[in-house]
Amino acid sequence: MGDQSRERRPGGKRALVEAFDSFGGDALRDVWLFDQKGHESMYLRADVERKIDDIDVSTFVDNERYGYVTRDTYADLHYTSYEYTVRGFEGYEQFRTFLTNGEAKVGIFASFDRRDGGYDFGQLQESIATVVADYPIEDFVPE
Repeated sequence: MGDQSRERRPGGKRALVEAFDSFGGDALRDVWLFDQKGHESMYLRADVERKIDDIDVSTFVDNERYGYVTRDTYADLHYTSYEYTVRGFEGYEQFRTFLTNGEAKVGIFASFDRRDGGYDFGQLQESIATVVADYPIEDFVPE
């Protein structure tokens, strides 16, 4: 999948993958979009593609959908807005956030190889917000 699929993507999705690529460079492992109905792989590095070949990706994505509930819970419990979640796994870190506009909700998750000093995921969130501001949320709905 990787780089070849980027150029064929519509503008919003292509810009989103470019934001992740600019942030993580060679450490970027994958980028996925999901909503309540489906999911779409936006970028998948070749070595990661081989590793997940025998994994049921839809079950993994279903687990990420629980984030819709968590996001709503945080909205009810916190004095400030939820922005993103980061999870640490052996060898990599996974970032997840949600794009919303009224009832339309699209989730994004991506992973990055671990690196010394870590990442500024707040900076990534700002980059995503900049991209999303230039396109309607419908441009990010998974196919």
